[in-house]
This record gives sequence, C-alpha cells and structure tokens, in this order.
Amino acid sequence: MTQETRYRGPALFSMGFRPFFLSAALFAGIAIPAWIVMLAGAGGGTVLYPPRVWHIHEMVFGFLPAVIMGFMLTAIPNWTDRPPIRGVELAGLWSLWLAGRVAIAIPGLAPSLSAIVDSAFLVAAAGLIWREIAAVQSWRHAPMGVLISLYALANMLFHVLMLNDQAIDLPPRIGLGVILVLLTVIGGRIIPNFTEEFFEMRGRPERPAEFSRYDMVSIVLVVLSVIAWMVQPWSVVTGCLFLLAGVANAGRLIRWRGWLTWAEPLVLVLHVGYSWVVAALLLFGGALLGIGLTPPDALHALTTGAIGVMTLGVMTRASLGHTGRERHAGPLTVTIYIMVFLGALVRVFGPATGLTSHLVMGLAAASWSGAYILFAFSYGPILLRRSLDE
Repeated sequence: MTQETRYRGPALFSMGFRPFFLSAALFAGIAIPAWIVMLAGAGGGTVLYPPRVWHIHEMVFGFLPAVIMGFMLTAIPNWTDRPPIRGVELAGLWSLWLAGRVAIAIPGLAPSLSAIVDSAFLVAAAGLIWREIAAVQSWRHAPMGVLISLYALANMLFHVLMLNDQAIDLPPRIGLGVILVLLTVIGGRIIPNFTEEFFEMRGRPERPAEFSRYDMVSIVLVVLSVIAWMVQPWSVVTGCLFLLAGVANAGRLIRWRGWLTWAEPLVLVLHVGYSWVVAALLLFGGALLGIGLTPPDALHALTTGAIGVMTLGVMTRASLGHTGRERHAGPLTVTIYIMVFLGALVRVFGPATGLTSHLVMGLAAASWSGAYILFAFSYGPILLRRSLDE
C-alpha cells in the first residue's frame, strides 16, 4: 500500500510530489519560452524585474524549489516515520509557491510586497522541514534543514539587493551552490540504491560501490568548491577546487556501474544526470581558469544539464513508483529524457559552434521546455488521480 492509504481528500494533495512536480513542469514549460519572447523584444514590461533578472530568479528560486519540495515532502516520511504532509497543509504550502510566481509576474504590485510574498514559500518550507526533523529528533537529516534554510535566506537576499539597486550576483550563486550540494548528497544516495535494486531484480551479480570515505571526500570537495565560489567566484583556487571535485565525482560515478543499467532508462537517466553534475564541475572549473567554455555556458551544464536531467529522472520515477505503477520508462518517458538532454547539450555547447545566440536559445528552449511540457501532458493524469494500489 502507498502512503496515500486512508486519505480521502483530493488526490492532488495526497502527497507532496503531486502538486509540486506537476506545477514545476508546467512552469518550466511556460517560463522559458516566455523569457525567449522577452529577449526578442516583446513583453519586457509584463513582469516585476527586467527579463534577465526575472529569468535567473524564477529558475533558481521559483522552478527549482517546487521540484525540491516535491522530493523532500515525499522523502521526509521515510526519514521520520511520520505521516506525510497532505490535505489542507499541503495545499496551503503549494498556494504560497503559486502566490510567489504570481507576485513576481505582476509589475503593478509594490516591489516590497512581491518580495515578501515570494519569500514566504521557502521560509515556510524550511520551517516545515525543521518541524518534521525535530518531531522525531532525526538530527542526522539536519543538513537538509540547513541547506533549505540557506536557500530561503538567499532568496530573501536577492530581493533585498534588488530593492536597493545593488548587484544580485551572490544570491543565485548561493542558491545554485545549495542545489549542487543537494544533487551530490541526494544523488549519491538514491542512484546507487536504485541501481542495486535494478541489479537484484535482473539477477545480476554486480553491485554499485557502497558509500565510503571516497564518497565523503567527493562531497566535501563539492562543498569547498561552492564555498569558494561564494567568496571568491573568479579565483584560480575556486577553479582548481571545481576541477578536483569533478575528477573525484567522476570516479564516484564510475563506481556505481551505471553503464550496466542501459536496459532500464528509468535508472540509466539518473546516471546520465549525474554525469552532467561531473561535466558541470569540470567545465565550470575549466572556465574559471580560462580553459574551454565561457563561465555562463559552462554554468548551464549545471542548470540545464545536471538539474534538468536529474529532476526529470526523479520526477518520473517518483510519479510512477508512488502511484502504484510499474517503475519502467515507456516511449514517452524516454522521449522526455532525450529532449531535456538535447536541450542541455545545445544550450551548453551551441554557442561554441558559431550559431547565432537567438538560434541556440530558441532550439535549446524548445527542446528543454518541451520535455517538461511532455511530462505534464503524460504524467499529469497520473498525478491528478488516485494511486492504483489504494
């Protein structure tokens, strides 16, 4: 039986992954094309902030928090052995997220009011996570609370700096740094676990390497890279740390034996997503040292590649597994994976080919956002209906 058993309210608010994954997919499918339209010179006055600033904020502090909370609210009951957040409380939390998107999109609201409304969601999310951890004194999960709290503070700092006409470079770095650490920590837990499960189901003798000191060193190097990026974003030391972290995590990825999961894309996609994490570390480290891609293009290996592929990999698996369906990637799901991968590939490496920026952005946006629209189209009915095993 699923965790939704005995809940009799609307299916959408029976588990956290349902409203947040669906909303994140719809938002990603709409917000990126909207930004492309703004870049083309239309609709620039329809949002609170200038187009580039709006794009940065809404991807880092709008889209991503929805995906994160969809995952967190689904994982927390397993961490704490407490009932999942559902019903009115879940609907209220989701409404805060939606209110933030509306507040940022309406230029007529007072900027200070928009900032308060938008900041409320991550503050409430952090408080909820701390409440659940403290309720059972599951302090080994306290780093999750710390990271989401830092994330909330970064969003508030973004608004404070914007309201005072100051540079907003630091808050997105903090936000993306938090996401990179989360990908490294959470990915390092779920990917080998799902891989081992796949091997057992197929009767294969191979096993991914168990969590060890090597994994700890790999994570610590990512944390140090992120801290250095926040303090000295363009230094040689920062670039070297990113390269070291990339090499260490490449070894970590190899130890999980992901190439043996080719028969099940639902598992393979997570390894592909983590390979984008490795690529992001290496490419961004090289960019900071003046090698290879420009820093903005290299950074998109994290935002469009690692985040794009990993989020859709987790969203599809959770949506199937937690609604009583077979954990298998069908043709539509595989198409989602291919589209988001190609979108990231074009965005990261397209500028280096000499193609015009408008063409690169348009192709990348169509493929990347199209993957999320396809997710909403194909998984929306699943998320809106009750689980099969209730």
